[in-house]
Amino acid sequence: MNKSELQVIKEGKTGYGILIENDGYVQLNKSKRLREGIGDDEWFVPKPFIVDAVFQKFGIKNANGRIYPESVLKKQVEMYQEKINDRRAMAELNHPADSTIDLGRISHNIIELHWVGQTLVGKMELNVTEGFRKYGIISSRGDDAAQLLLNGWKIGVSSRGVGSVEQKLGQQIVGDDFELIGFDIVSDPSTPNAYISAEGEDALAPYVESKTMSNIKPINEKIEKIKNILKS
Repeated sequence: MNKSELQVIKEGKTGYGILIENDGYVQLNKSKRLREGIGDDEWFVPKPFIVDAVFQKFGIKNANGRIYPESVLKKQVEMYQEKINDRRAMAELNHPADSTIDLGRISHNIIELHWVGQTLVGKMELNVTEGFRKYGIISSRGDDAAQLLLNGWKIGVSSRGVGSVEQKLGQQIVGDDFELIGFDIVSDPSTPNAYISAEGEDALAPYVESKTMSNIKPINEKIEKIKNILKS
């Protein structure tokens, strides 16, 4: 089947198709660091407009009931680094049921990703125009996102990919054929405790799952142990 003809796999369903995970929130606090030297009533837009985020987690069931094994997610993030290095890790404001990025809907670019335990964290840069920065005129999807953040509202981050979901040991597991498309901006999260912050990465610490902090073992490790027992 052509990827352009794929359907979104809904919550609780298995099969091959588009996987959309609303992974976390974005909230920009009007901090002293952000507004240093600026009065509360004055218009100020950072340049560049960069925020920190929790993007995704492995081995932990999300709100869609799916679990991404460590090997699957880490492999795709490693491949995604090439897009980051080339400044083409672009993504959209809201995402369609599509396996391609629409340049007409670009709102931001992912500029850095790294792992902290089971959690993928990093930075995104909003595609803010000079018209918005100087006069508050909204003329791009990045301007839309920036306006929401500057108003103090939370908006979400959501991964988009293509792959299969299988039922294993009573859990819905994302398969080895998963391909990461990108991380869009949406409204609601499904990955537990994933947020975006303008306060720097330290502010994300309460939302980070690490192997030393969590009693949850990645489901792929459990599967391998059971396979080894059955073989013996």
